[in-house]
This record gives sequence, C-alpha cells and structure tokens, in this order.
Amino acid sequence: MDLDQLAALRTPEGSSALAAAERVAGGDPLAAAAALRSAGIPGGLAAAALTQAELRRRAAGKFGPVAAGMFLTRAGLEQATRRAVADRRAARLRAAGVTTLADLGCGLGADALAAGRAGIRVYAVEADPLTAAMAAANAEAAGLADLVTVSCGDATAFDVRPVDAVFCDPARRRAGTGRRVFDPNAYSPPWDFVTGLAARVPRTVVKVAPGLDHALIPAGAEAEWVSVDGDLVEAALWCGDLAEVPRRATVLRERDDAVSLLTGTGGQEAPVGPVRRFLYDPDPAVVRAHLVAELATDLDATLADPSIAYLYADEARPTPFARCLEITDVLPFSLKRLRALLRERRVGRVEIRKRGSALEPEKLRRDLRLSGEAAADLVLTRVAGGPTVLVCRPVPAGG
Repeated sequence: MDLDQLAALRTPEGSSALAAAERVAGGDPLAAAAALRSAGIPGGLAAAALTQAELRRRAAGKFGPVAAGMFLTRAGLEQATRRAVADRRAARLRAAGVTTLADLGCGLGADALAAGRAGIRVYAVEADPLTAAMAAANAEAAGLADLVTVSCGDATAFDVRPVDAVFCDPARRRAGTGRRVFDPNAYSPPWDFVTGLAARVPRTVVKVAPGLDHALIPAGAEAEWVSVDGDLVEAALWCGDLAEVPRRATVLRERDDAVSLLTGTGGQEAPVGPVRRFLYDPDPAVVRAHLVAELATDLDATLADPSIAYLYADEARPTPFARCLEITDVLPFSLKRLRALLRERRVGRVEIRKRGSALEPEKLRRDLRLSGEAAADLVLTRVAGGPTVLVCRPVPAGG
C-alpha cells in the first residue's frame, strides 16, 4: 500500500472495489483475486482492496463494526489500541476536564478517534506519511474530521503548549522490518522525550508495552495495566494531575462492558502459607501491576511460594481479578504418578497452566497419553521450592 493506492481506494471506483473485495475476502486469496479481475477491476486496485478487506476482517475484534470503514496497515493494526480501552481512556481524560489533546504518534488514529467521540478536540501527529493519511481518512469516515486533525510530522517538534493534555504512543516496532522493540530507549519518539513530556504538560498519558520494567516508571506517575477478557493488552503511565494511585489493574470484559479496578502501591508482599482448598490464578493485569498482595487481602488468601503468583484460600469468593479452581490433589511432580492418577479417573482432556515450572505443557500432554471422558485442570508450579502439580476442577461462576 502507498499513498497513490490509498487515494485510489477513496474514489468511487475504489469504493466499488472495496465492496467487491469484502464479498470474496476470507477464502482462497487466489480465487478472490481472480474474482475481482473477472469483474474488471485493475490488478493493482484489486490487490489493495483485498488487503484492506482482509485487514478489516481482522480489525473487527479490536474496533467492532467501525472497522468496516477504516483504512489499515498490518503493523498499525497490531499496535493500535482496542476500542474498549481507547474509549475508557478518553472518558477518563474528559472527566478530568481535558478539552484539547495532542496525540503524538497517532498511528491509525484509534485513540484520537476515541477522544473525538468523547468530545475532545484532537491534534494528532504521525511521522509516517501513509499512516498519517490513513488516520485522517479514518477520522473522516467516522464523521470526526471537525474534531480530529491529523498532520504528518515529527512528534518531538509539535508545540504542546496550547493543549490541555498530551497522549503519546511511541512506536515499538522498527521501521521497515516491523520487528518489536523491547528497549524503551529505542522507541520512537525516544524514551527521554516521552518521559519529559510530563514536565511540560501537567496532564500526560503514555502508552507503553505491558512488559515495562517498573524501575522505568517515572516518580509520581500512575502505572496502569489493562486486560481484556483475560488477555493483557497494554500498560499506560498517567502523569502529573492525572495520576490518582501508584498502581492500577484494569480488567475489562467486552461481552457485558464490565470494568473492574484494583489499585494499590505495588510494593506490598502477600503472606505465605500452605496449599489450601482453592487456588486463584490472578488476571495478568494484576500480576504485572504487582497487586497480588492487595488481591490476597481481598480474598483472605496466601501464596504457597513467595515468588509465584498463585493464591490459595479456604473459600471460593467471586472476583473479577482471578480464575478460581478447586484443588482435588497435590502431588510432588512425577509423570508416572500423575499419569496413573488421571488414568484411574478416566481423564481424557486437561487444561494445563503453569508458573514457576520448566515443563512444556504440550509435551506433558503428549507424555500423559490421556484417554477417557472426564476433564481436569492441571497446574504446574512450585510449593516451598519443590516442583508440584495440582489437579483441579473449575469453580462455577459465583463461587
């Protein structure tokens, strides 16, 4: 995709090509291309339309129905914020009194569009010309062109003085190769610029990788980790006037728009005790936010190993922050003993989860040679330093 192809897709002929591509996308790509050519659509336009149709299909899970009208790149789609997360962030900014926002490194515009939907005037900047053009097209398609202005340029040179707040999502992939960048100093814009924004604009939000080292969190900032339906999707730093707590885990559930928040210092340690009747597997946002101790307090639970984030309790309490399993057996790990136990109970299906174990779940599954109609959950972990397997069954919702 290039700027000329994007321009072609936005013509009436391009709209027809996109509509035709959407009807045949999702199947054999060669057959889809042949169908468009037989309909008289030029080869270059057909290829661009098919690429967009396929990306829009993938984007539906992130953006919902609006994905059908967006222009996308593969790399941009991978880094773009999910709509549920972007909308919640925009609502929080709006509630804090933000009316004008600079979006530095806007990508395809997911966060800029969310802010626009919240009624915030957005000035978005993107260094890549094609991505900037797509973001502008996406704002127009969403009916937000009057609230979202996109310019192509250097985010570090943008004048942030006139705006109420800044949002920055530095690129974490290398230009040209698409490879992930794990060193914040190699982000674009660079990390020193990103962290320096808070000194220039009292209300600054920075989207970062979920694996961010806590040592890099600026003093006084709130670090938030966000999961959606159990998947850890991002982290964000809320700086200056926007910081409310040291650490926050935000757990979103898209099927019913539920939002659950757990907050704390991130520095507490959970008590250690024996394995008890119920095991809680904390949501990854809770683990990454270092809020396992706070969750342990809520559940009256303890750790069985101080370095492993599994919690154990005598009661099953409903919580959005962890999955609860009832423990039926605790075994020092032995393949022979475990295989015999599962065979005796006619277990043919297992869900395997692990923390603190070097075992590979799929290899273990093969080695167990399961057969039978029953199901079980296996938890590979350590207890008091020793390799342990817990045989469990799920606790129904509600405890």
